[in-house]
Amino acid sequence: MYRCRLLLHNSESISRCLYTKAPQSKLFQGRQKLLQPVRKMGISTVEGAGNSNMLLITGLASFAVFGGIVWHKYVDLSYQPRHTPKFAVSQSSSEVSSDSSAATEGGGTPAASSPGEKSTSSAPTAETSQAVTLPEIPDHAPYLLIGAGTASFAAFRAIRGSDPKAKVLVITEEEFNPYMRPPLSKELWFSDDKEGIEHFEFKQWNGKERSIFFEPDSFYCDPSELSTKENGGVAILKGHKVTALDIHKKKVTLNNGKEIKFDKCLLATGGKPRNLPAVTRAGSEVEKRTTLFRNADDFKSLEEISRNVKSIAIIGGGFLGSELACALGKRGKDSGLKVVQFFPESGNMGRVLPEYLSNWTTNKVTKEGVDVIPDAFLKSAAFDQATEQVVLKLSNGQKVSTDHVVVAVGLEPNVDLSKSAGLEIDDVHGGYRVNAELEARSNVWAAGDAACFYDIKLGRRRVEHHDHAVVSGRLAGENMTGANKAYWHQSMFWSDLGPDVGYEAIGIVDSSLPTVGVFAKATDKDTPKAVVEETGEGIRSETEQVADIKSSEVVKPKLSAPNYEEDYGKGVVFYVKNKTVVGLVLWNVFNKMPLARKIIKEEKEYDDLNELAKLFDLHKD
Repeated sequence: MYRCRLLLHNSESISRCLYTKAPQSKLFQGRQKLLQPVRKMGISTVEGAGNSNMLLITGLASFAVFGGIVWHKYVDLSYQPRHTPKFAVSQSSSEVSSDSSAATEGGGTPAASSPGEKSTSSAPTAETSQAVTLPEIPDHAPYLLIGAGTASFAAFRAIRGSDPKAKVLVITEEEFNPYMRPPLSKELWFSDDKEGIEHFEFKQWNGKERSIFFEPDSFYCDPSELSTKENGGVAILKGHKVTALDIHKKKVTLNNGKEIKFDKCLLATGGKPRNLPAVTRAGSEVEKRTTLFRNADDFKSLEEISRNVKSIAIIGGGFLGSELACALGKRGKDSGLKVVQFFPESGNMGRVLPEYLSNWTTNKVTKEGVDVIPDAFLKSAAFDQATEQVVLKLSNGQKVSTDHVVVAVGLEPNVDLSKSAGLEIDDVHGGYRVNAELEARSNVWAAGDAACFYDIKLGRRRVEHHDHAVVSGRLAGENMTGANKAYWHQSMFWSDLGPDVGYEAIGIVDSSLPTVGVFAKATDKDTPKAVVEETGEGIRSETEQVADIKSSEVVKPKLSAPNYEEDYGKGVVFYVKNKTVVGLVLWNVFNKMPLARKIIKEEKEYDDLNELAKLFDLHKD
């Protein structure tokens, strides 16, 4: 309701206030006869003010009595202004939120306060400000990030670092704040703390507790508050999908039809796990018993399933499939869970590791209690009503009956917005094609799994690993604030088969390339557990700052044909193309990634890789 301040020293103000503010009330709807006496009373009081103080006092007293009677009898106290301002005045965001949720269907009357709650009554007083409702979803965001993965997290940290008052809105289909994915297939499976697992808390290999979430909830603000944040902030809009991107009008459309305009936009849409045609054709019963492992919900679901079924089959022998096989195999030793893994390659991670090392890895996974079936792909899947199991028919003639299926056969980049936005998709690698600054179009950047970038050393690529998401997201965020930096980073990736065996890799690691491997006997210090104990970091792309890239004079290693029965304790595998090293795998060798990155950057030709192997101190105690 509009309210008038009574100024006893200026009765003309009273008359003008009544004339301009009150016509919406019942007092002045069809009651023009009351209007003129009230106006004349106020005006005549002013006209006689200079002649007689008594006249002023009498006029004010008469007006107060008469106005009080008329106000009480005729003025509509439920009157609301027709126009609602966009922003609240002199109210905190929490009070605004409370006010907005207090309205009921019966004419917008605020609900009664609970005992102990602060009253939000709209009774007219001079002290209270007008209550308004802020939109749940803002109409505009200076920085709009689509996706809430690692790349998006790195981007908004960089944006806020360059522009401390930046207002950043992150849109995600998930119901979680940004989190790291590597522990979902690694450390979380080795925890015995059920309550900690429920909250995605885990112990690193060194025993230090950590959460998968990058920041606590208090770091973020509510989307409805973002536009009013004086010092800016980061808001996460959860459970919403962007269905269209209009680059020319600089706006996105959500699945509920809501449109949000932006100044700068980042596509950090990540990817979705691939499925197999044989599984999709098998029907709803098989679909209900299949997990396409990718996000936090998938982990929670599979973790619960693994405690309640007797058997699980894993399709895929890559990083994810092999990590899950080791984790579930270890659990099976204690619970009796039967784990089967099959894939078309000759050994685990056969597309990445040379054959001898792939075979060694397969033996390692088998020792963890997994029934590994190499050289076999899925031909068909069906549901057996009698046993209530999924029956998988393999190319080698075997049949695998299982309670649950995990499909881990790679990732498909999320590029659904390419059609509405007119963005170019790479025909070979997939993903949004970006320039050196990771820009897909003017004011639109892409980073992480969904970006296809040009590597000045190795050609156009698309990388699906944590380190790339961190660095590309950070660079995109800096460029969104005007940095104009080119992406030249050689990202690394790593995989752990439990706390005792792990490797780090960089560049093009393709088992079809010629390789040279140099190995030595490992010690207790040459394990993933040891490196985490030394650095305190489980995300090993973050341990490079403690790396020592200085070479040492050590015993010259001998290059020889690998022995399949050899215990590959630690070593380095060089991937060679035209006598140039294009990729490296550091097997149980840690904190040497800066050196590996330097080797690729130099693009030197090597006739003898002994000199390179010396730099990694393989024979150092």
